[in-house]
Order: sequence, then structure tokens, then C-alpha cells
Amino acid sequence: MFKMTPNILRNLVRKKSTRRYPYETRDPFEGTRGQLINSMDHCTLCGVCAAKCPSQCIVVDKKAGLWTCDPFACVYCAICVDACPSNSLSQERAYRAPSMMPELISLRGQPRKMTAPKTRKEDQSVSQCRVSSVLPQKTEIPPLK
Repeated sequence: MFKMTPNILRNLVRKKSTRRYPYETRDPFEGTRGQLINSMDHCTLCGVCAAKCPSQCIVVDKKAGLWTCDPFACVYCAICVDACPSNSLSQERAYRAPSMMPELISLRGQPRKMTAPKTRKEDQSVSQCRVSSVLPQKTEIPPLK
């Protein structure tokens, strides 16, 4: 009992080591993967993000033009952000605000054709050379009898 007394007295006069979250927040660390953001202006509704998501929290409905994410199921691993071919997905450094009720993020957009990302001229010439050397020669397939 008397061995803990100095520790107790020291803790009474020091600054508290915990915060009263969510009333007191701090800035997130550099490289923090926070809230998932989808820019529907660039989204093609291809469904790659839904296919790559390990927690299966993303649902894409091309016919309805709907992109839905369940933030309570998301593990914020950024695999969907890396896999997105149109670069419409990103993550903010800040986390979502705490919520008592589960809520879905539903965004509506128009399915569009994916455009190639803009690259420098040198990159385009190098990629064209590689593609032309990899493509197989056109061969005639005989008709079935």
C-alpha cells in the first residue's frame, strides 16, 4: 500500500494522460487513413472497389447509378483507393464523427466510360512501345465444321 503512495501523489499533480473524446480531439498523425471519400464526378461505377474491398462494405449498383459504403464495416485499409482505376476514391486524414446509429453513405451518379489518366509524353511513348511489342500477331482461325 505504501509503495503506491508516491505514484498516486505524482498522478494527482501531473497533467492528465487521457482526453475527453469526442469533446477534445487532436490533429491526426501524418499518413493517417481516415474517412473514405468518393468523387462522383470522376466515378465510373465500375465496381472494382467493391470487388477488392476485404470487408465487403462497398456496394455498386450500375443500373441505379448508386455507390453505397457502410462506414461501420469499413476497416480503412485503402485497398479500394489504390484499386480505383478512375482515382475517384480518396481518404481524408480526419476520422468520421462518432455516431450512435448505423448509417450508410449512399451517393448517386451516372455511369460513364473510363478515360485514361493523363501522363507525360515520355511515358506515353514508352507505354506504346511496350504494348505494341506484347500484342500477339493476328492469326486466322478456321471456321468450325
